[in-house]
Formats: sequence, structure tokens, C-alpha cells
Amino acid sequence: MSFGTIQRILGLLLMVASLTMLPPLVLALWLEEGSQAAFLMAFGGVLVSGALFWFPVRSQRRELRVRDGFVVVSLFWAVLALVGSLPFSLADHPHMSFTDALFESMSGLTTTGATVITGIDRLPRSILFYRQELQWLGGMGIIVLAVAVLPILGIGGMQLYRAETPGPMKDNKLTPRITETAKALWYIYLALTVSCALAYWVAGMDVFDAVGHSFSTVAIGGFSTHDLSIGYFQSTAIETVAVVFMLLAGINFSLHFVAWRSLNPLAYFRDSEFRAYMAVLGLAATVTVSYLYLSGTFERFGDALHHGIFQVVSIGTTTGFTTAEYFHWPGFLPVMLLFISFIGGCAGSTGGGMKVIRFLLLFKQGMREISRLVHPSAQIPVKVGNKAMPERVVEAVWGFFATYIGCFTLMMLALLATGLDQVTAFSAVAACLNNLGPGLGEVGFHYSDINNTAKWVLTLAMLLGRLEIFTLLVLLSPAFWRR
Repeated sequence: MSFGTIQRILGLLLMVASLTMLPPLVLALWLEEGSQAAFLMAFGGVLVSGALFWFPVRSQRRELRVRDGFVVVSLFWAVLALVGSLPFSLADHPHMSFTDALFESMSGLTTTGATVITGIDRLPRSILFYRQELQWLGGMGIIVLAVAVLPILGIGGMQLYRAETPGPMKDNKLTPRITETAKALWYIYLALTVSCALAYWVAGMDVFDAVGHSFSTVAIGGFSTHDLSIGYFQSTAIETVAVVFMLLAGINFSLHFVAWRSLNPLAYFRDSEFRAYMAVLGLAATVTVSYLYLSGTFERFGDALHHGIFQVVSIGTTTGFTTAEYFHWPGFLPVMLLFISFIGGCAGSTGGGMKVIRFLLLFKQGMREISRLVHPSAQIPVKVGNKAMPERVVEAVWGFFATYIGCFTLMMLALLATGLDQVTAFSAVAACLNNLGPGLGEVGFHYSDINNTAKWVLTLAMLLGRLEIFTLLVLLSPAFWRR
């Protein structure tokens, strides 16, 4: 283990992270809000801390190995959430406890969108912008950004990229050099963000709301600058913009790269994961709209149509925006929507959940086992598109699924032990582990009313979900630390 190199990279990344405090600081100074001191102290503290980490080992240039990448990524996300909580703790409004500030920071950076803040409309604009900015940076991953803009990391960048980028298909590079791959991803991410902001502005949002909501939409985060989320605007046009960009952000960014480089939108439809992604959301939307209308929840079919489609896309992509209190909808709908979030977005997207490709492979493996019962001696490969998947990939997906269920069960039992009811405990773990945000029961509106122990468990769940479980759990393996 190259601890000196790890320390050097961690210091560099912390110094990069300190720059995230500058935009809200400038906004606070411009609007003469009372949060200037909080952002100034946070900026100085993180910058100095990063410099202190980096300076003693600034000459360390050893090559990063795979295990070094896992350590850097896990440490950095944990430390970044910690330093990201500083403005929330130091500001006068809101002045939050350490637990609440860390929860809010982790929720933002992991693009979960679960909040402990009430009265969002009354917050200073600098704090509102900071919350949205955290989600935007967390969406594609600040480490991928660092690999893109810091060639000084040089050797070992691939290890950071592999440890950070979610999904089982993450070894494929778009370009020969990893820094160029990271840049390509960020150019697509930036283009989507700018396009989304302009579309929101044209649809009727003011500039501040348009920029803030574009950050959380493209990041599939779900934070809003209003308590009522997207429902605050009461605008079908704005909801349509949100649906379009949530769908786009839930698609594998590598697929965007291929389609845009070839100028051929048919590239999307050749991808099995994309087709499964659209099929799942389309089926869920059909069921939801039909049930809302036939049950009389909405008298007009048009209302059932736009509320149903919006909530299916928002929950299914794990964004977490709301236009209605979906957790009060009748029958099975709230639970069905929550279950869709387990599938989540495509691999290589900003979405959460287990990812569509894993769901697709699990389904195909299940169908293969049924076929084997009929034809025991047959050699039946698991195919995605026309390509047979290696057995190692299928085994890894089953291993991920088993570990996911195990972590889910343990954390749900922990929440039940703190006194939460079954609906709240189940939905809170699902919403945080899938990086969704809003749950059911006591966590339908916000998470401020649950106990501190539960918040710590859910903070861990958000980190596990963002790093796709194995990146964090591998550090607990004795084999990882063995020479």
C-alpha cells in the first residue's frame, strides 16, 4: 500500500474541493447575506487541511495500484462529506447539529436528496445554491472531475476511475487515455446541465431556480430550492423539461458519447440496457396512470397522466423530485414506485439503485436456470444484445445482489431497533441505499423527525449506495490488507 501517494492525492483532492465553497461565498457577498463567514471559514479550513496533507509528501510519485484506488475513493467521499457539512454547521441559518449537517452533506454529494431541513424557501440563497452544487459535483463524481482536470495525478488515474465510476461495465474506456475519458464524460455532463438550465428558464423558472434545478436534475439528486419541490411551480412545461432530462441523465453516459459522436440516435435503441430501462419505466407509467385515473385519485385523465408519468420517472431514475404527495396515493402505487427505485438508472449514469444492467442480467440468469431444468445438459449463455456475457460478470452480479440484500436487511433491522415503524424503516433504507431521497411514512416529506442513530445508519446507507457497496466493503476484507 502506497500511503504516501494516497496522502498526496487526498491532499490535492481536498484543495480542489475547497474551491466548491467559492461560488456560494461570492453569492453571499453579493446578496449581503449572513452566511459569508461560514463559507469563508470552510474554504480556508479545507484549503489549509488539503495543503497540510499534500506538502509533506508532495514528491511521492509511486504508481497507484487497484487497492490504492479503493482507499482514495472511500476516504475521499467520507472526508468530503465531512468538510461539506461545515457551512451547514457554521451558518446562522440554518444552524444545524453535526449529525444533521453531515446527513445533509452526504445526501447532497451522493445525490440522494433526503433532507433534514424544513423551511427551505426561507433559507439564504447562498445555502440553497450550495446544496444544489453539492449534488451536481457528486453526480458524475468529483474524483472523475479531478482525473479530468488534474493531469498531475497522472499514473494511477485508471485506478481512481474504476473505483469511482458506478456499474458492472465500468472497465471500458471511451478514449485511449483515462484523462480524455473523464473529460468526455464531463463535457457531456456539462452540456446536459446547460441545456437543462436553459430549458427550465424558457419554461418559466427564474435564472436562480433554473440553474439550481438543472444541477439536481442532471445529477439525479432531487434537492430543490423550494419545500414543494417541482410542485411549487405548478407548471406542466417545467415538469416536462424535468422528465426529459431525468430520462437523459439516467442513461449510460458512454451511450450518449457514442450516439453524439456518430450523430446517430439509433445507437440508443441498439443498446439492450437502454431498451430495458425504457420498458420498465414505460410499463410502470402505464400502470400508475391507469390506477390513478380509475381509482378516482385524479378526476381528469390529463392530471393522472402528467402526475403519474412525472413520479414514475422521478422515482424510477432515483431523482426524487415530487409534484404530488405520492406516498399518500392509494393501493399498491407507493410501494410499487419504491420498488422501481431498486432497479434505478443505467450503469454509467448518475442514477442510483442496483442499475438496469444488473436487473437485466439477474432476469436472464433466472430464465437460463428455468431452461436448464428442461434441458439439463444444454450450454446456455447469458447474452446482452448479441454478446455472451462472461460467467465472471454473472457471478459478480449475483454477489452484488446478495451483498445488497444483506446490507439492506441489517440496516433495516438497525432502524427498527431505534424505534422506527416498519414502513418508515423499510422505505428509509430503500430510499437512502438507492440514493432516491423521499420515502414513506415518517420520511415522506423529510428526515428531520427521526432519531440521530437512525440518521447515522442512513448516512452510511447513502455512502454504500453511491460507492456501490463493494468499493467500501472491500476495505473491511482481511485479504485487502494482506501483503
